[in-house]
Amino acid sequence: MAAGVRQARGATARKVGRRAEVVAALWLMAKGYRILGFRLATPLGEIDLVAQRGKVLAVVEVKQRTTIEDALDAVKPTQRERLRRAAMHLAGHRAGLRDLKVRLDLIAIAPGRPPRHLPDAWRGA
Repeated sequence: MAAGVRQARGATARKVGRRAEVVAALWLMAKGYRILGFRLATPLGEIDLVAQRGKVLAVVEVKQRTTIEDALDAVKPTQRERLRRAAMHLAGHRAGLRDLKVRLDLIAIAPGRPPRHLPDAWRGA
């Protein structure tokens, strides 16, 4: 019985996550970004969204929580480092991305609030 509950919760979480990624992609497109990919798997981890605007390659982590603040706090240092390594791997292994400036962004989503896009979210971290 517990396994069934866990499976249902996991399926719901994946559905909510995919919906949040679509909202984030639409938000970025409205800001002039071109979406290059969703849920890109690299040997170093998965990237939620990859977008480009000009010479910037935005590697975007999308977090949905009950509040924007909780979403902003949800990305811990180990996840940021994984994202940084995955971003560098992606940019280094795709010819069309090698000349772009790689930036790690966060889009925080909370019900009833507009998404909050933080370009270069962990610059000082």
